[in-house]
Parts: sequence; structure tokens; C-alpha cells
Amino acid sequence: MGAEANKCEQTALVAQAEAERAALTRHRWVILAASCVVNLCVGSLYAWSVFADPMAAHLAALSGGEPENLSIVFTMTSLLCPLTMIAGGAVNDRVGPRWVVLAGGVLFGCGLIASSFADSVPFIIVSYGVCLGLGDGLAYGATLSNAVKLFPDRPGLAGGVITASYGISSVIVPFVAQGLIAAFSVTQCFLILGICMLVIMVGASLLIGGCPAGFAPVGWKPQRQPDGGGRGVNKDWRAMLRSPVFYVMFAMLVCGSFSGLMIISQASPVAQGVAGLDAAGAAAVVSALALANTLGRIVSGSLSDRLGITNTLRAVAIGLAVGMGALSISTPATVPLFCTGICLVGFCFGSVMGVYPGFAALQFGREHNSVNYGIMFIAFAVAGVAGPQIMAALLDQTGSYQAAFLVAACLAALFLVLTFVYRLINDARRARRRRRWLVAAKHPRRTLYVMRSVKTR
Repeated sequence: MGAEANKCEQTALVAQAEAERAALTRHRWVILAASCVVNLCVGSLYAWSVFADPMAAHLAALSGGEPENLSIVFTMTSLLCPLTMIAGGAVNDRVGPRWVVLAGGVLFGCGLIASSFADSVPFIIVSYGVCLGLGDGLAYGATLSNAVKLFPDRPGLAGGVITASYGISSVIVPFVAQGLIAAFSVTQCFLILGICMLVIMVGASLLIGGCPAGFAPVGWKPQRQPDGGGRGVNKDWRAMLRSPVFYVMFAMLVCGSFSGLMIISQASPVAQGVAGLDAAGAAAVVSALALANTLGRIVSGSLSDRLGITNTLRAVAIGLAVGMGALSISTPATVPLFCTGICLVGFCFGSVMGVYPGFAALQFGREHNSVNYGIMFIAFAVAGVAGPQIMAALLDQTGSYQAAFLVAACLAALFLVLTFVYRLINDARRARRRRRWLVAAKHPRRTLYVMRSVKTR
């Protein structure tokens, strides 16, 4: 009777576990939707260019001086975002994404509200630069890593949708902000947006649940993939930093995001200087670039689940090289070529950002991806600093953008080469592991000796 009771109890536990897994398999789409709403809010961080001039004029009117350059505000947010992704990732692994997203939403919304009371440059640096930078890194990192964990069967799609919702915010929010500034003032705009986003993000965070360790959706079984570490691989950040593959992937991300960040930072001046467009035409190009960026995140993220991440990134590298090459030969007489090239760059840049969260999880495992991807994201910050500065320096030296375009095209070619280096390293490591397993299976008594001898060769 005791054995029969234990068997019945085990059967009931298995049935309960399967029911919970089925429920989470369905509910994960709600979590993904709530995560997209959160990222639509925090992505408004990149609408700072809309606020910069009106806020500078407002502060100058209060102080009685001349408007100051407020670029330091956005620089502060850019520096803090990767750092809080790492710190927030460590907290996320312990307490779950809901509380990290909630904290990020409160910081982000309260930072906007506080910005409406700013009366000096240091005040706006703290309220917008620090608070929004901290909130952005917490919310973006937590929602992104959690979505990739919840969709091990579709990591590219999950990462692409999350990053796309983040990117499309920079298209939507500027129009809303411009309307509010025109109707009220820049300070009232901060207050209205802050209250709305605080309510929305806090509400959405309550719908976000964590992913249990080892979660596998109903009907899906983990499989070893040619693009990454495969089944059973879960490395923490220390093991990741000891892996040569990490540094190849880091360099790939720098090269892959360099072109997009360089162009996005100066899209309007580039359109006017290279293609000879007026302000209205340049604004249309900026909108097209943002839409191509968003589309690339969804399309390539989804394609990577079918074609493989390495193959997708190779196509993206070729696209970046072709796009930068088209820009380098563009003139005011070849506006269609210019528009094609800049949209191709935007699409490929978005593709890199959409694919990479799933790429990192596939290579180093889902368990520690919150911290691991935060560290990997430092490459994005490196490219974000290097790209615009190199373009500005070459523009001062040569008087044109062509030299910067050619540098970016060369980095895109290096990106393509690095995809083959990555694959060679991965294949070699996998072959060594397989060799050890085969020898150990054939000579079980000599397992330790064989493994040591193979390892030292």
C-alpha cells in the first residue's frame, strides 16, 4: 500500500508540473506583450533630441543666460544603461523580473516627473540623465532576458519583438512630445509623459512573471544547435569571460552595431550633406531609417530561429557592407541610392540588435543570461561612443562623410570574417568534447587518464 501511495503521489506531482508548464506556455505570450509595453515606454529615452533645445531655452530663461549644450544629459543615460543592465541582471536572477521592471518603471517615470521641475543643468542631468538611464537599463535588461528564457524555442523572435518595441518608441514618442510641447511647454510635457509612463509601466510590470529554471514549452525539446553552446550549457559571467568565444562575439557586436550607431547619431546632417536634401526630406529619411531599424529586429530575429544565427549574421554583415558602400558613392544626383543604402544599414543594424540576445543565451545558456547579456551589451556602448566620434573626426579632416562610410564598410567586412572565426572555434571545441566522450565510452576505466591527455594536447 505504501509503494502504491508513493506512486500515486508522484503521478499527481508530475501531472501538476505538466499543468503548470502548459499554463506558462500559454501565459508567456501575455508576459511578452506586457514586456513590449514596458519597452515602448523606456525606448522614449531616445527622444531626448526633441526635448534638448526647448529645455536649454527654458533653463536659459530661468537663469537669464545663453542656452547651454545639454548633450551631457544623453551621454549620462548611455553610460548608465549597460551598467544597470548588469547590476539589474544579478538582482533579476535572485528576485525575478517583476520587481526589477517595477523598480525600473518607478525610476523612469519619476525621473520624467522630476525633470518637469528642473531649474538647472545639474538638476536635469540627475533627473533625466541618471534616473532615466538607471530605469531604462533595469527595465530593458530584465524584460529582454526574461523573454529569451521564456521562448527557448523562438529566442530570435522573442528578442526581436522586444527590441523592436524598444526601437519603435523613438518613432512614436517624438511626435507625441512635439505636440505636447507645442500645446503646453517642455516642462508640462515631461510631467504628462512621466505620469502616463509611470502608471503604464507599473501596471505592465505586474503582468510579468519569471521563468522557472529549465523551462521547456509544451511540445518542444532542447536540441544542440550549430550556432551555440547547445543543450545543458549554462555559464555564469566568470566562465563566459574565460571563454574565447565571448571575445569573438563581443568584437562581432562592436563591428555589427558601429555602422548603425554612426549613421543614426547624425542621420539628418548626413542626409542633407550627402544627398542634398532639405530639412523636410532629411526628416523623412530619419523616419524611414527608424522604421527599417524596427523591421530588421523582428524579421531577422524570426529568421534566425529558422536559418540559424550564424547564417543570419553573415547575411547582415554583407548587407551592412553593401549599404555603407552605397552611401560612400551617393551624391545629390543619386538620392534613391542614398535612401536604399541608409535603409539597408538601418535594417541590418536592427537585425544585429534583434538577434544578439538570443545568440548570447544560446551560446552561454539561459540561466545567467540576465548578467551575461548585460556584459555583452558593453560592446554596444563601445560602438555608440566610437562610431559618432570617428565620423566627426574624419568629417573634420576630409570635409566629407565618405571616409567614415568606408571605415564602417571595412568593419562590416571584419564582422563577416569574425562569423567564420566564431564558427571555427565552436566546431573545434565541440569536436574535442565529442572525442573525449567517445574515448571515455570505449575505455571507461581509463576515463580520467584519457580526458587529461586529450585536454593537454
